[in-house]
Amino acid sequence: MHLRRALLLFAIVLGMAALVASLSRPVDHHPTHTTPATTPEPGPPTAEPGSAVESGTVLSHPIVFQAQKDESKKVPAGDAATVEVAVTQAGTVAIPDMGLSAPADPVTPARFDLFPTRPGRYELTFVPARGEEPQPAGSLVVTSRG
Repeated sequence: MHLRRALLLFAIVLGMAALVASLSRPVDHHPTHTTPATTPEPGPPTAEPGSAVESGTVLSHPIVFQAQKDESKKVPAGDAATVEVAVTQAGTVAIPDMGLSAPADPVTPARFDLFPTRPGRYELTFVPARGEEPQPAGSLVVTSRG
């Protein structure tokens, strides 16, 4: 009696698997209903060759902040830069006006790859992992070109 029930259950599971497989299979198009394959036309270029060099430069060394010093550092608008913020305890460093944040600890500074285009003063903040209030960690001053 138990063997019959086991075989019946096996047949039901096998039938359900076949049903699911047939429903989930992609629809095959009949060869007479195929549309000719077309290659999309390439769109306009998104950047001109050499435009990065003409509009700005890539700073070769990172701009390094020591969070406890609350210092200001400058970068010209249109220059790509890496900002590193060293901290004395674990936490999160943020540049709120740029919508950026990154973790940091005494061994690994917070790191931001930036391409600032709008001149202004951008405050850096540090929030310790213990959940204390944000502390000033410096200011990034983006200067106008020219």
